[in-house]
Amino acid sequence: MAAKRRAQMVEETRAKLIQAARQAFAAKGYAASSMDDLTAEAGLTRGALYHNFGDKKGLLQAVVDQMDAEMLVRMRAARDKAGNTWQGFMDESIAYMEMALEPEIQRIMLLDGPAVLGDPSQWPNQNACLRTTMETIQGLIDEGTVRPVDAEAAARLLNGAALNAALWIAAADEPRAVFERVVDVFRSLAEGLLRSGSH
Repeated sequence: MAAKRRAQMVEETRAKLIQAARQAFAAKGYAASSMDDLTAEAGLTRGALYHNFGDKKGLLQAVVDQMDAEMLVRMRAARDKAGNTWQGFMDESIAYMEMALEPEIQRIMLLDGPAVLGDPSQWPNQNACLRTTMETIQGLIDEGTVRPVDAEAAARLLNGAALNAALWIAAADEPRAVFERVVDVFRSLAEGLLRSGSH
């Protein structure tokens, strides 16, 4: 019983630190967020932070992971509302780019995340995303919607286009205007994969 309670306390501590960090990183940015303020906000010590996440960068990674999981749920919801697999794939990709308009996602996932954690296309979650996209494209090839192309190459190119669009939107002076521009072009690029008469 004691071990179960201890595990629950560890989970609560992690959750408090992630929540405090997420609020601080969204409001002030990663660089300006003080670890002392953050731990005080969570009612915890700096030791708890280092014990659970190693350092500030480890804490940012945990925040990014949490936000990424939430974004994935939203993207899947957009996909699942569509009438067919192709439309679902388009809606999911556009939902991802549209999230780049949200200040918290802009700052943490698309500005500070890449600056601190490196190239987002190399983040662990991107492998899962790439695999899913590849499976979707292969399914679309198998059903005859998409021309018989290399599914991995198509997945890497489309995921790269969506990621670069999101990074551009997040860094733009007029994010909404950039979003409007990229959506049409992304659709045109993706539709180049369709068999003639498929859409």
